[in-house]
Amino acid sequence: MAANIYGGIDIAMKVPPHQYQATVAFYRDVVGLKPITDKAPAIGFKLGPNKLWLDEAPMLSQAEIWLELFTDNFDMAADHLSRAGVVRCDAIEPLPDGFKGGWITSPANIVHMVREPNAW
Repeated sequence: MAANIYGGIDIAMKVPPHQYQATVAFYRDVVGLKPITDKAPAIGFKLGPNKLWLDEAPMLSQAEIWLELFTDNFDMAADHLSRAGVVRCDAIEPLPDGFKGGWITSPANIVHMVREPNAW
């Protein structure tokens, strides 16, 4: 059976501190996206059927986009991705013990969370 991998709903924008408040204001005040505030201190915005999360990232000098992929079986997907030569980068951001997912990068160095929908 082949791994089933499909698009998730979360998009994370990792933003350096010197750009963070202006970026929040841009999406909230200029673009007018509806804020998501129920996971404070994290702030997100409704982006059509997706959620755009803005994370302040002190270790970055420029913004990065991180995407989410879902899978019905993370172990099977991880094996499939490994056989395809996809680079795992689980050290990039800690995940809870027992979490059914992990971090990968695309050939263009875009970080992706690959996880089961109910990974927590």
